[in-house]
Amino acid sequence: MKIAILGGTGSLGKGLASRWIKAGHDVLIGSRDLEKAQESAKGLNLSNSSGMLNQEAAKSCELACLTVPFAHQENTLKSIGNALDNKIMIDATVPLMPPKVMRVQLPQEGSAALKAQSILGEKTIVVSAFQNISAELLQTDADIECDVLVAGDFIDARSTVISLAEDAGLTAWHAGPLCNSAAAEALTSILIAINKKHSLAHSGIKITGH
Repeated sequence: MKIAILGGTGSLGKGLASRWIKAGHDVLIGSRDLEKAQESAKGLNLSNSSGMLNQEAAKSCELACLTVPFAHQENTLKSIGNALDNKIMIDATVPLMPPKVMRVQLPQEGSAALKAQSILGEKTIVVSAFQNISAELLQTDADIECDVLVAGDFIDARSTVISLAEDAGLTAWHAGPLCNSAAAEALTSILIAINKKHSLAHSGIKITGH
């Protein structure tokens, strides 16, 4: 697929980009700053990646993934207009509000993913994923034991995102409708608290059962 990573110059964007490129996907690195986007794409050192402004990346892709901090989510989505109409957008946004990042603070819409859906409108299918995965580990070749929760209102769209997670070397699960993204987003603050209290790095979640 041709995947645009909006806000792709950050650690999560770079991590997902590197893994999807290795899986054979074409990746467009989007940013508010064209020079930063091009530098990040060049840093991936692979031919099937290019850097461009977020709006151009959104127009040119088949599917997009938003990896910006919560503080920039709204402005980034508003800046691309209707470029994602009739496309899937993966929202990896976590509503962390510094300095109290260990405290769950969901937005009034109920979750960051629901906020994204309200901004983009019904023509874009928003699917929530990747909130609980270490961006640092994604940038390595390490096997990642943490699982991915994928929430969205349309099962086919969730299945597409699960397939992309698997391409990135991850195990992903259908986690129900988009409103359930609130649970995955809230878990990030809990995992940060666990890391600090127990002197851990890269804590995550694992689904078990028979």
